[in-house]
Amino acid sequence: MVTVDISTLTVRILEVIFTCISFSLVASVGHSTDSFWTWCMFTWCFCFCVTILILVLELTSLSAQLPISWDDFTTAFAMLATLMVLAASIIYPVFFTCPSGCGRQIGATVTSCLAFILYAIEVGLTRAKPGEISGFLSTVPGLLKVLEAFVACIIFICLDYNQFSRFPGLQWCVAVYSICFIFALLVIIFTIGRLLTLFPAPFDKVLTVCNVLAVLMYITAVVIWPLYSFRDNPRPNSCPKGCLWDNLVVIMFMTCFNLAAYIADTVYSFRLVFFISRT
Repeated sequence: MVTVDISTLTVRILEVIFTCISFSLVASVGHSTDSFWTWCMFTWCFCFCVTILILVLELTSLSAQLPISWDDFTTAFAMLATLMVLAASIIYPVFFTCPSGCGRQIGATVTSCLAFILYAIEVGLTRAKPGEISGFLSTVPGLLKVLEAFVACIIFICLDYNQFSRFPGLQWCVAVYSICFIFALLVIIFTIGRLLTLFPAPFDKVLTVCNVLAVLMYITAVVIWPLYSFRDNPRPNSCPKGCLWDNLVVIMFMTCFNLAAYIADTVYSFRLVFFISRT
C-alpha cells in the first residue's frame, strides 16, 4: 500500500492551485497561435491534470494496484514538471508581458514561478535519501536521465531541417541528440514499467557504458555544432526575437548543458559501480 506523506500531499495541492491560476489568468487574456504561448499553456494544463491524477490515485489507494513503479513515476513527473514549469516561467514573461497594463500576465508569471518552486520542493521530498531502498528514478542518476531527455526535447523543438540538412556535421549532431534521447527515454520507460530485468547485462554497468559513450558523442557535438552553424553566418540585422539564428544559439547552449549533465551522470555512475558497490 502506498502511504501518503502529509508534506508531499500539501505541496501537490498547492501545485494544483498555482498551475490552475496560471493557465486561467493567461486564458482570460486571450488565445494566441504563437508556439511559445501554446507551450506555456500546455505546460500548466499538463502539470495541473497529472498532479490531480496523482492526488486522486494516492488518496484512493488505487496507485498501489497499478503495474508500475509508483515512486519512480511520481519522482520522474516531479522532475519533468519542475523543468517544464521553469521553462514556461522564463518564456512567458520574455514574450508576453509588458511594463504596464499586463497585470494578468505578470500574475500568471508569479504563480508559475511559485509552481516551479513547489515542484522543485517535491523533487527534494521524493528523491531517495542515502541508504534508502527505492527505484532508480528516485536517485540522482535517475533524475539526471529525466533532465537529459528534457533538454534533448528543447533541442528538437529548436531544430530546423533546412539548416542542419545542408551539412553532414550538423546531421551528425542531430544523430547524437536522437540516440542519447532514445536511450534516456528507454531507461525511464523500462524503470517505470519495472522492465529493467530485460536488460541483457547488469543495468548499472550498461548505464555506465552508455553514459561514457554519450559524453564522447556530446563532446563532438559541442565542437561541431557551432563550427558549422556560425561559420560565415552572423546574426542578421532583421532577425526578430526568437528567429532561426537565435534557435542555433539555444541549441549550442543546450548541447553544452546536456554535456555537463552526462558528465555528472557518468561520474555518479562510476562512483556507484566501482566504489559504493564494492564496499
